Amino acid sequence: MTVSEISSRPFDAVLCDLDNVIRFYDLAALAELERAVGLAEGTTARAAYAPELDLPILLGEITTEEWVDSIASELSGWVPQASARELAAALADAPFRADDVVVALLRRVRGHMPLVLVTNATLELERDLESMGLADLAHHVVSSARVGVAKPSREIYEIAAGRAGVATHRCLFVDDRLENIDAAITLGMTGVHYHEPADLQKVLGFLPDD
Repeated sequence: MTVSEISSRPFDAVLCDLDNVIRFYDLAALAELERAVGLAEGTTARAAYAPELDLPILLGEITTEEWVDSIASELSGWVPQASARELAAALADAPFRADDVVVALLRRVRGHMPLVLVTNATLELERDLESMGLADLAHHVVSSARVGVAKPSREIYEIAAGRAGVATHRCLFVDDRLENIDAAITLGMTGVHYHEPADLQKVLGFLPDD
């Protein structure tokens, strides 16, 4: 890699979200359960991902089992306790997959510059990455549950840039949530609001073909 190649690049590291960029959940079984008990599709997820229920697990303060308990408790106001627990467990145990196109793009990135996963995740993240065959995808993984801060807090971006060994203004940050993108931009990062693989393909077009 030459000095001119480095200086001509728009950024020197990629910081990338995991969920809804690389990893996608299949919630079909959960939706079927919701319909069966008369709940609107998405009710369980809205309850589970409310900050008061979601943040403790994302900061590593509670286990998945405790999170399931809190979701079931919230849902028990609408459905019987047994159904509430079944719904909560169905969300927590929902199957997931990695997007092969995005994974291939990020493996290209890894060959040319530091790649860091920056994710609001649980203490089970490492196991999940292993199950998808992605334990070696990134040079570093910054998980909210391990570092004790979550996006969009400034600290998690600074930790990620530090792991990459790159100044914040030389980082590309990729995420599906606008509030996380805005926080990265505030630190001088280049932000990409992810919708589909073409969003990454466009911004990574300067990389040489492998």
